[in-house]
Amino acid sequence: MKLYVYVQEARGLPAKDLNGFSDPYVRIQLGKSKARTRVIRKTLDPSWNEEFTFKVEDLSEQLVISVWDDDRFFNDDFLGQMKMPVSKVFDAEKQTIPLTWFPLKARASKTKSKVFGEILLTIALYGRENYNRFLHQDAGLHRNLNGDNSILRESLELTDSPARNSDVSSSSYGSGMLEEGAHVKEDKSNIQSFAGKIISIFTNKIADNVQKSAETPSQEDNNSEESDVSEKYCDCEDTIEEEASDEYFEEGFDSTEVGKQEIPSPLPGGILLDQSYNTSPRTLNSILFGPKSQFKRDLTQLEGTTNYVEGPWRKAPGEPMKRVVTYIKAATKLVKAVKATEEHTYLRADGKVFIVLESVSTPDVPYGSSFRVELLFCITPGPELPSGEETSHLSISWRINFLQSTIMRGMIESGARQGLKDSFQQYAQLLSQNVTPLNSALLSSDSDLPKLDLQTDPQPDWKLVVSYIGVYTLASTLLAVVYVLLHIFFTSPSTMQGLEFGGLDLPDSFGEVLTCGLIVLQVERVLKMISHFMHARFQKAGDHGIKAQGDGWLLTVALVEGKSLAAVDATGYSDPYVIFTCNGKTRTSSIKLQTLDPQWHEIFEYDATEEPPSVMDVEVFDFEGPFAEATSLGFAEINFLKFTPQELGDLWIPLQGRLAQACQSKLHLRIFLTNTKGPDVITQYITKMEKEVGKKIARRSPQTNSTFQKLFGLPPEEFLINDFSCYLKRKMPLQGRLFLSARMLGFYANLFGHKTKFSFLWEDIEEIKELAPSLASMGSPSLVIFLRKGRGLDAIHGAKNIDDKGRHKFYFQSFVSYNNACRTIMALWRNRALSLEQKMQIVDDEEPTDSGDRQNDDSGSFLGVEEASMTKVHSGTLPVSVDSFMELSEGALLDKKIMEKSGCLNYRTTPWEISKPKVFQRQCWYKFNRHVSGFGVGVTSTQQKSMNDNGNGWTIEEVLTLHGVPFGDHFQLHVRKEFEDGFSASEECNFRVYMGISWLKSTTFQKRITQNIFEKFTDHLKEITHLAEKEILAIKNQSAGT
Repeated sequence: MKLYVYVQEARGLPAKDLNGFSDPYVRIQLGKSKARTRVIRKTLDPSWNEEFTFKVEDLSEQLVISVWDDDRFFNDDFLGQMKMPVSKVFDAEKQTIPLTWFPLKARASKTKSKVFGEILLTIALYGRENYNRFLHQDAGLHRNLNGDNSILRESLELTDSPARNSDVSSSSYGSGMLEEGAHVKEDKSNIQSFAGKIISIFTNKIADNVQKSAETPSQEDNNSEESDVSEKYCDCEDTIEEEASDEYFEEGFDSTEVGKQEIPSPLPGGILLDQSYNTSPRTLNSILFGPKSQFKRDLTQLEGTTNYVEGPWRKAPGEPMKRVVTYIKAATKLVKAVKATEEHTYLRADGKVFIVLESVSTPDVPYGSSFRVELLFCITPGPELPSGEETSHLSISWRINFLQSTIMRGMIESGARQGLKDSFQQYAQLLSQNVTPLNSALLSSDSDLPKLDLQTDPQPDWKLVVSYIGVYTLASTLLAVVYVLLHIFFTSPSTMQGLEFGGLDLPDSFGEVLTCGLIVLQVERVLKMISHFMHARFQKAGDHGIKAQGDGWLLTVALVEGKSLAAVDATGYSDPYVIFTCNGKTRTSSIKLQTLDPQWHEIFEYDATEEPPSVMDVEVFDFEGPFAEATSLGFAEINFLKFTPQELGDLWIPLQGRLAQACQSKLHLRIFLTNTKGPDVITQYITKMEKEVGKKIARRSPQTNSTFQKLFGLPPEEFLINDFSCYLKRKMPLQGRLFLSARMLGFYANLFGHKTKFSFLWEDIEEIKELAPSLASMGSPSLVIFLRKGRGLDAIHGAKNIDDKGRHKFYFQSFVSYNNACRTIMALWRNRALSLEQKMQIVDDEEPTDSGDRQNDDSGSFLGVEEASMTKVHSGTLPVSVDSFMELSEGALLDKKIMEKSGCLNYRTTPWEISKPKVFQRQCWYKFNRHVSGFGVGVTSTQQKSMNDNGNGWTIEEVLTLHGVPFGDHFQLHVRKEFEDGFSASEECNFRVYMGISWLKSTTFQKRITQNIFEKFTDHLKEITHLAEKEILAIKNQSAGT
């Protein structure tokens, strides 16, 4: 039997906070089961509208509902409570107490008469299984009741239980939170004893209204028989109800009123699984969430889960379908075996799209009552297959929903992230054994290409000859030859005249000379055309139809047609053919004779490679003969990183070149890049790079790769290998992050809201040099990257200068871990851009791994620095005007003197330079002495100053990076100083100092680091201000004395 409690609202609550309000929430307790509502802030008349369900084990139990004021820093304050025995609900009409205002009273006996507000509740008992038990008691009991079963039915009109596997459940529309006392008991003996208590209460209640019959001699035997009948009937009832639930689930969701909301975006915690499968969405949904799913059973055995109890799917009118699953999770090295409860809720189910939200609570783990892990399963239709089979796409994302604030939030998130990652690796492997995953090879195989109508009807050779040479040319030549032969046949030899002699017959007139010349030229022209045609016929097939070999990345190119090609022949046409070049290998198409709009419909395949190709060169030529120099009709370069797979699947590419641009020529291609090794190709590539780098490379999460792809607009097959914090040296050093993938190198920075982003391919790099540390490089080694002339034009805004060979040069310096960054960059470049001979010629002179390296950048967030939340830490007045103060601060000597007195060693700055209109910028380098920091922290900073909008002051913004300190690469310090003219005197200026921290990576010590920096650095800023005031007064006194 279940007890249903609906908490609607309260009114007239006492105020416990200083603002005259309270932050009320409700605690509900029945026996050992507990629940609570969400907190409503700043109100005395809250409205919760939440419902809860409790399992009733004894009618003598008391329901306690108390209202509390939430306090974030101290113990919660008691506002009032009401108590009610369960038997009172049982005695009510239809076991239901309708919406009623109940007074809230104090806990102390002396103040019980005082009312602390009211609460509006609905309380009801329901559970059809108990009704059926009473109905099927032994015949002796029925005879005692004189067969009056109508009274029993009327007294026990109960509805179905929405959740039979948990003590407490709450509606998904509320924010009910299970506490650690909530637990599940499925012991049948408890149910039978509970039924016996119900029967005894019932028989006592109606004893005065029925006629008692004599007791039978074998009363004890009857009781035993009664228990057996009751137990058998109860088991039968459970079976019928479960089978009905299974049948309802298998019939689908077409007839249900499940919500049809839009497909939600992934949860912020990250994506755990993102894969397409060769099965329909309905089938995949049944495998994952169907009752008695074999996949779930195999998963529990694989993970070592025990006591797995799967509740039936239930659906109340107007609500989504839900179920509750409980189990005991296997113990790990760090956590003992704990009990977990999952609440599954369908957010959408229309037969094609299924969205399920799982809320997992583990109250037995440390701080388990303060959070819940939420998983979002999205099953959508997958890509179309040429065979017409249905496919589905499964995306699983997660987040942690913190019900209460806790200082262990960072540690909880980190542990949950690692645990989910390991768990869903097993999940994906097991699911791939039950359902075939789709890879790109299945989606872009040759079966896609017949849509191009590749098999064209072959024409006979004589038709090709006629169409190529022309009917008029061929006919006129044949007529001339026949005419000459007939003339020779019908005429007799003439006598020799003039300079003729035996064997030499010369024309006797100018007409004969002209006629002979025309005939010779015509015959020569026809013979050349026939020779040209024969050579073209020998090259007709080209590389069309040659199958690729090997496993890895396969490149398939379908050449469909060309449009508006340039005419270079005297006939006004061309004989075009196409050459494709990728990874040093070429594929040649057939020659199309005398056309400007050729139709090829040919397929070319490249052998598999270990790494995905970056670019493919395409060039169209006009055929002039096997030994003649071909004329280029246009060329193009296809960068695979700039196109999505869908765009490559149907691509019109414009041709470059003088002739092509004049005619606006273009080619129609269909390109398919497939990976036949699946996800293993990424692991193999990273393992290969680890051997060349000599350092472990952590594989990035799907969420990190997705963010990286969106940042640079990359296709989904591109994956991030590593990223490093560094400075880009141009006019002024710019701090950002350098990203490395298998095919490209990219840089991203966001300084004071100004974003800088560029990327180029490894093949674009011609040379990489290492420069020794210098003052210009802030005392750190530098990497100089030279791009090939004419390559990487999209990235030239990041180059510092151009050398005498016309190559753009990029300078990168101040790496947090230079050795690691240098080795990784050199290994990736050599692997992609250099030939085997070039690799053998390069001497590996890199330094060995330094065991004392500072923390590398292999993990954490990699996006640029965003604006930090600024806090005012200091303010005051200086005895000098704003203009005078800015003039004094311009002087390098005064600036250096103040900073060195405040504990900054080796203070160096660059001159102020204009970075943009009315904005000046400079770089600073110094080191804190041991008095300021025990680590001897090194500091590099970028400063910007600009005049206020109203023109009465200046603002100086500064971004500082700390080196040589633990977790120094996890954050950056932001300082903003505002100076304005004073209101009371012209020789005064008011100043305000703000400080904030922007976190580049998450850490469990974030709160401690923030507190320490604000304490120490605020004192340091105040000391600098005090020293500046003293120096300014000294300068003013000195000026007054002179």
